[in-house]
Amino acid sequence: MKTNLERIKQHLEKLDTYTATPGAGTTRLSYSKEDLGARNYLKAEMAKVGLTVSEDAIGNIYGRLEGVNPDLPAVMVGSHFDSVPNGGAFDGPAGVITGLEIATVFHEQKYKPYFPLEIIAMVEEEGSRFGAGLLASRTITGKVTNETLHEMKDGDGITAAEAMAKLGFDANKVNEAVRTKKSIKAFIELHIEQGPILENANEDVALVDTIVGLTEIKVTVSGQAGHAGTTPMNERKDALTAAVQILADLPDLAIQEGNGTVLTVGKLNVFPNGANVIPNKVVFTVDIRAKEEQNVQNTLNKVKAVIKQAEKNGISCEVEDMLYEKPTQLSKEIHQALTESARKLNFKHRTMVSGAGHDAMIFANLTEVGLVFVPSHNGISHAPEEWTDYDKLQKGIEVVLDTVKKWTEEDTNE
Repeated sequence: MKTNLERIKQHLEKLDTYTATPGAGTTRLSYSKEDLGARNYLKAEMAKVGLTVSEDAIGNIYGRLEGVNPDLPAVMVGSHFDSVPNGGAFDGPAGVITGLEIATVFHEQKYKPYFPLEIIAMVEEEGSRFGAGLLASRTITGKVTNETLHEMKDGDGITAAEAMAKLGFDANKVNEAVRTKKSIKAFIELHIEQGPILENANEDVALVDTIVGLTEIKVTVSGQAGHAGTTPMNERKDALTAAVQILADLPDLAIQEGNGTVLTVGKLNVFPNGANVIPNKVVFTVDIRAKEEQNVQNTLNKVKAVIKQAEKNGISCEVEDMLYEKPTQLSKEIHQALTESARKLNFKHRTMVSGAGHDAMIFANLTEVGLVFVPSHNGISHAPEEWTDYDKLQKGIEVVLDTVKKWTEEDTNE
């Protein structure tokens, strides 16, 4: 069985046309018109290769190829199709197209697997619209409630439930999107590395055995608005000044913790955001990641202590926990199968720890999980310059295809 390089290229380039920022990277927020365009394209392409297409209550897209025994759990392949603002064309879609290409090869070869094959394209992995990432996989694994979807809001005050409803999905039926352990045999995700290691080593693929733990908090610093010209400096309750003092201390906390711990303040909003108004509120996010859970916890506690110290002179601070995931060990069996596939195909490969959180991390609580990385040019991601050569992407897809074929055969793991 052989994948088609030109077809892979065409799918990715077509998906990249569904962007709110043409010429300035891929911006495809969940439940937007760009989401709808990409959604319709993916559903049509799934149907073309004989998949039974469906969408769950929150808008995840499934394409199912029935197995010889339809009562058996499915081998699932896929990723997400939303993006960060002004991101790249490969982050997420590369994994979705991996699943679509595997299904297409099966269709061309008239191959009917013993275990069912499911392709999945997931929403809101990035958290760019509603602030909490990995929404789809957390929903599928039963970690998201109806109440949560009615509470999460985007920058315009639209709730996730309201945004879903505009595309015909029903947050009130979120429980129907939950999958059981017995319905999924394995989940395999391909993703760009988003780092420089593979390219620098001139290697083809990385087979991930561990995903770092991560946490994300939202911090609201509140003060009192006032006129920029008439309020004396010693009487100000300037939320931005207090926030800046907090932010200045945070990077050193991760450095001091060591052991690969990283900390990022990725979002910052100032209110009322007037040039001649003292800010009365600042909202920012803090993202902490490490290979060991203790390092995540230590850094998080230190961050909260720094925030607490800023509560003086009329300044108050609120911390909201948005996301917490422990370091995740992926399936040893699938890792071994992927390694054997890479070796069989004569591809240069290595085992790697993922510093980024992916849907694979969440699925690991539900089923056997494998994660494959392909090289990122100059290690750049979440930017318009994000790039992976198509032939290098194809090699990663070939590895997943070979493993998926083995895991959908009747005698797998017996």
